[in-house]
Amino acid sequence: MAIHPIEFRYGTEEMKHVWSEDNRLKCVLKAEAALAKAEADVGLIPQDAAKLIEEGISKVENSRVKEIEDEIHHDMMAVVLAVSEKCDEEAAKWVHFGATSNDMLDTATGLQLKDAIEVLEPKMKDLLAVLVRQAEEHKETVCAGRTHGQIGVPTTYGLRFAIWASEVGRHIERLEQLKPRVTVGQMTGAVGTQAAFGPKGMEIQKKAMEYLGLGSVDVSNQIIQRDRHAEFIMWMANVVTTLDKIGVELRSLQRSELAEVEESFGKKQVGSSTMPHKRNPIKSEQICGLARIVRSMVEPELLNNTLWDERDLTNSSCERVVFPESCVLTDHIIKLGIRVLDNLRFYPENIKRNLELLKGLNMGEAVMIELAKRGVGRQDAHEIVRSAAMQAHEEGKHLKETLLENEAVKDVLTESEIEALVDPYKYIGTAVEQVEAVNAKLRKLYL
Repeated sequence: MAIHPIEFRYGTEEMKHVWSEDNRLKCVLKAEAALAKAEADVGLIPQDAAKLIEEGISKVENSRVKEIEDEIHHDMMAVVLAVSEKCDEEAAKWVHFGATSNDMLDTATGLQLKDAIEVLEPKMKDLLAVLVRQAEEHKETVCAGRTHGQIGVPTTYGLRFAIWASEVGRHIERLEQLKPRVTVGQMTGAVGTQAAFGPKGMEIQKKAMEYLGLGSVDVSNQIIQRDRHAEFIMWMANVVTTLDKIGVELRSLQRSELAEVEESFGKKQVGSSTMPHKRNPIKSEQICGLARIVRSMVEPELLNNTLWDERDLTNSSCERVVFPESCVLTDHIIKLGIRVLDNLRFYPENIKRNLELLKGLNMGEAVMIELAKRGVGRQDAHEIVRSAAMQAHEEGKHLKETLLENEAVKDVLTESEIEALVDPYKYIGTAVEQVEAVNAKLRKLYL
């Protein structure tokens, strides 16, 4: 019986596989095999024993591990006993030799995190590619800029997408930087001294991690320190927050009163059970809602770094939830974000309507700057335009009209010059050049 929505509603099969019970066991068994091979390499255990342990590991079944755990109530020791059952008596003596549970469990987590990153990284680049494409296609789509929810000077849709693309680019950069800190394992023993491994403990750890394709911790106690994992959880929280921000903006722009942009809407899609006309931004809303769950995982993982002495067990149960939920939901959110952004529908007539809605009032800055350039002085120019704008607002006039009624303005600017200054399509500064520069940089680095 499925209970958690991840089981039946959210997430991709590839990410769910990474955190599945079967894959978890495989990763633990890989760590056991790597330890045995490394110990044999340095002469700590017989070479034949290492080979037989590896062969035995290939025969271990999850059902048997569960049976043993039900009897002894220790998950890792259940694995050790299940492996030992598949080896002859001599080889069984060397299973898990010198190791503690978390040498296997935390190293297995390192393998899972590596696999999770390999799922997320290409999707991040796909997300970036969509944003770069939209930025390029709409670099000259002039629209109303808004601050405090109020219409301001013009911007372009291309610049909006470029800003988001640049942010995603930084997330990709961060992921590259954190990978070597997160994808690590350890073989350090009960409290980190490697005493049970003897003088070749550091060599055993190095060789075992080389077999697994992981980095080695520099130093540890019984567990890998959770600042590493917390960094990855915070990275995911940062990524989904970017998509949350994009989702909030798209939802706002899809409001009936604005209607500049809309999520794709299927021919048979239903928006409401009672209002047949509805075209709701449900995908963006899902992104925003699930982002809250991923962000909520940050504090628990930070607290998982504050354990007693060489360790306690409070992190273990917590991370059984934190790691899979964060990764599965982040992966889902990224995939959904790609789908939303790749299939946006734009309404040029509404974009134009909203840009011109204030009858030139949003072009006051352009007039003020030009007056200042003509010698009026910046502060005086601000007051002249402010007064003209307030008059236009109260009387329902176009800003151009009230400016032409102002003697201080007419002394400096002609009617045709004022006409040009209140044209929103001529006041986008370097927006196009910025988009082109950002896109060129991101394509070179990541695409």
